[in-house]
Amino acid sequence: MKTLVTGITGFAGSHLAEHLLQCGDRVLGCSRGGRWADDAPAAVRRIPLTAWDLTEPLSPAGRAQIAEFAPECIYHLAALSVPTDCGGVEPSSLARAVNVDGTAAVLRLAAELPEAPKVLLSSSCHVYRPVDPATPRIDEQAPVGPPHGYGKTKLAAEAEVARAVAAGGDAIVARCFQHTGPRQAPQMMLPQWAQQFARGDDPVRVLCRDAHLDLSDVRDIVRAYRLLIEHGAAGETYNVGSSVSRRSGALLALLQSLAERNPAVEELAPGHRQQPIADCTKLEAHTGWQGQIPIETTVADTLQYWQRRETTS
Repeated sequence: MKTLVTGITGFAGSHLAEHLLQCGDRVLGCSRGGRWADDAPAAVRRIPLTAWDLTEPLSPAGRAQIAEFAPECIYHLAALSVPTDCGGVEPSSLARAVNVDGTAAVLRLAAELPEAPKVLLSSSCHVYRPVDPATPRIDEQAPVGPPHGYGKTKLAAEAEVARAVAAGGDAIVARCFQHTGPRQAPQMMLPQWAQQFARGDDPVRVLCRDAHLDLSDVRDIVRAYRLLIEHGAAGETYNVGSSVSRRSGALLALLQSLAERNPAVEELAPGHRQQPIADCTKLEAHTGWQGQIPIETTVADTLQYWQRRETTS
């Protein structure tokens, strides 16, 4: 399969690229700078890239390169994906430009190619309304109503997909719940903690030890993406997550055990927090997907990644 991946040099994008190559796919990537990061795996660094800043029109050279490649599918991962980078209650102008207008531009590109490819939008569980802590498990029919800018841009991006499908396009939405693993930026919970353990920090600073969330390994998430491209139905939305509620404090204890260190912990914003937990019945029924990577492996691999980074820095 010939695949185009936007945001390919990012965290999930690089893991998706690895998986697509393992599946025998031909891959072309887009990224804002058109360059691979220094820590990208050797295999994916051979994938050709075209530069595309989604706040700007695609260059004629980039459009020609994509048209010549003739992708059969597009994985649209490029986004401002750290919620705190997207504004507060309302999205920033940059978040709208990248996450909403950028999605519309990718969908227009797909529609203008001689053979229109299938498009997968990587969306987020942040589009849902805050859940009742007593009943946090939700399916795709749960009420949407994002309280913050990031979720609002993702919901608006989903509306762009709906418009494209109504006009005859083939596109689907993957509503991803939280995912993590090696190479994730330290703005996110697990890599932030793992980096501190790898540096030998004492105390280790954490936001909250009583947050409950649905956390998956990114390598499981990208497997779901490809299965959705193969089997997902046009216009449909699919939850993608572990379906398991994990307490942040339990993840911290696992990290302490793996690091064989027990530093003091400074909790910056204590209190109970409940994130939505994915009901993935629809995804499993349409694709046969199941998560395969234990959380212990995810935490260990993330810690080892940061230990290598600290050793070589």
